[in-house]
Amino acid sequence: MSKLLAAALLLALSFSTAGSATADPSGFVVSSPDLSSGVFGAQYTLHAFGCSGSNISPTIAWKNAPAGTKSFALQVRDGNAAGGHAFYHWTVYNIPASATGLVRGAGNAGGALPAPAFGGTNDFVDTGATGGNGAYGGPCPPPGDTPHRYEFTLYALAVDDIDAAAGIPKTGSPDLYSFILNKALGDKMLAKASFTATYGRK
Repeated sequence: MSKLLAAALLLALSFSTAGSATADPSGFVVSSPDLSSGVFGAQYTLHAFGCSGSNISPTIAWKNAPAGTKSFALQVRDGNAAGGHAFYHWTVYNIPASATGLVRGAGNAGGALPAPAFGGTNDFVDTGATGGNGAYGGPCPPPGDTPHRYEFTLYALAVDDIDAAAGIPKTGSPDLYSFILNKALGDKMLAKASFTATYGRK
């Protein structure tokens, strides 16, 4: 077991990601033309657990990645989930440095992620709600809740394979990856940018 993995396992349970990130001072930004209103349309919400959306992953676009970027990682989390624990809806790792976005539907089972990117574990794992583990799961908050805030955070990394660099398996939990991205990679995490969209239901 690598020292990095050992540290991650010791600290991951107590680690919590910081609140809403902002665009990096260098101009690194991420956005979604599909969510430009700041609210999820039915096309992008879950089709399970009482929700009747189409569960299509939205288009993601970014620009001005910092010099030295070798890969990107994306995590999408609901910070308003029950119990105060963030609920991860979509994770994608090892996105190549040549990429400037993810097309609509790229996160769905059979979608076209740019090689060698892969969909990591999210909190729908083994529920069958997303059509396969590692696939996008749209919003589906409890009825009557204040609209939940879904934060899309893109990381620019100075490593081309996060799993090899951190000594973790591809099947690692999103919390473990979040620890690696925000803490354990140190200066190998060059920059991050985020945006937030909301969704609620009656």
